[in-house]
Amino acid sequence: MELPSKILQEAVEQLATLPGVGKRSALRYALDLLKRDEQSVRDFGEALVRLKTNLYHCRYCHNLSDTEVCPICASEKRQKGIVCVVENVQDVMAIENTQQYRGLYHVLGGVISPIDGVGVQDIEIGSLLRRVETGDPAPVEEVILALPTTMEGDTTGYYIHRQLQPTGVKVTTLARGVAVGDSLNYTDEITLGRSIAHRIPFEG
Repeated sequence: MELPSKILQEAVEQLATLPGVGKRSALRYALDLLKRDEQSVRDFGEALVRLKTNLYHCRYCHNLSDTEVCPICASEKRQKGIVCVVENVQDVMAIENTQQYRGLYHVLGGVISPIDGVGVQDIEIGSLLRRVETGDPAPVEEVILALPTTMEGDTTGYYIHRQLQPTGVKVTTLARGVAVGDSLNYTDEITLGRSIAHRIPFEG
């Protein structure tokens, strides 16, 4: 795509690095920003910089937060003995939207996928095991495996289940209202809520 300005070209190339944004969409976004006043564009850019520099990963569950401990982990109204293990922060948002779950979370930041070069050490399984073993921030009574219904999700679930067996903690999984091959954030809220409410023992 030939553009009349190198500066415009650089802006388009950066915007096109975002997932799902092609060169035409990136050009449209860049031209829209060009129409805005300077302060509006500065606010836009500064918000992105703060996103990278000022955002925390909760020290307990690894969810995104404005503080070192996220509001969910800090809340006295949550059932702190129940920990729902999810692949990513989008899954936390999806489950929270159901308003059916009042426990805590543990965000792995991915699933085991040898073909993609993602191993046990690359995701937050070790911190989950330490959390169960130490009872920090609270003793864990149940771990819910709310992982994708894919081969990678199942592999990750089996591995976690095996590692948790010596601790004696109860391990459950979502009822199969979630279609095989689906990610949680693509599942409708009613189905996801029912899958959590009617969770079943995990059988590894």
